[in-house]
Amino acid sequence: MVLRSPRKSFFIVEGNIGAGKSTFLNVLNRYLDVDLVYEPCSRWQKVEGDENLLENFYNDTPRWAYTFQTYAFVTRVLELEKHARESHNPIHVLERSVFSDRYCFAKNCYELDLMSRLEWKLYKDWFNWLVDNYVPIPNGFIYLRVDADVCFDRLTKRNRHEESSVSLDYLKLLGNKHEDWLIEKIEVAPYLANVPVLVLGCNEDFELDTAEQKRHMHNVVDFLKTHMAESHFQTILSSWQRSQKEH
Repeated sequence: MVLRSPRKSFFIVEGNIGAGKSTFLNVLNRYLDVDLVYEPCSRWQKVEGDENLLENFYNDTPRWAYTFQTYAFVTRVLELEKHARESHNPIHVLERSVFSDRYCFAKNCYELDLMSRLEWKLYKDWFNWLVDNYVPIPNGFIYLRVDADVCFDRLTKRNRHEESSVSLDYLKLLGNKHEDWLIEKIEVAPYLANVPVLVLGCNEDFELDTAEQKRHMHNVVDFLKTHMAESHFQTILSSWQRSQKEH
């Protein structure tokens, strides 16, 4: 059993580390009336107040891979439940999801022998139970496709200390995993294989480029129109038309 929510629309922004997901969500917020659900990074950086699990993961991945990947998908679900409960907006846009956790990050850890076969089995059992009972199937994915070397340059510039050990080779592996999952649909669960994907080429920096932002937003609005309830889309259309006049 997988959950579907006729009262709400869920879209997920996916992409490699450094693809510009947080920036993209900020742009969405500027142009469209949606409820944004950001990655719960603060939970990962301050477990029990002072334990930085994200840093532990990058510093000693074999030791912390299973722990971090499991905690990541649990906290994502908690964050989504909180927004769904508190927000009156029927349209939710998430920064990443339990699905990229499963098909990109955790799978990559297992294939690099950073997670044992037993840990991978336990992870998938937990994942399947969580998805079946608590995770709505998204209306669509918005995939920010960015070359690994561009992601690496952006990571270098933003200089987050937890990411200091992230290599270009690692980003290339994750980039391939995103392609395998979202484009090629390799070993993807049947309930997810038919979820539509909007692919946006985001090698060009759009943070301060209004023309580039609007180009992306035009594509997003067209995508949402096709893959959400008409009543929900009217909310999007009204905010989009209003933002066109303001920007």
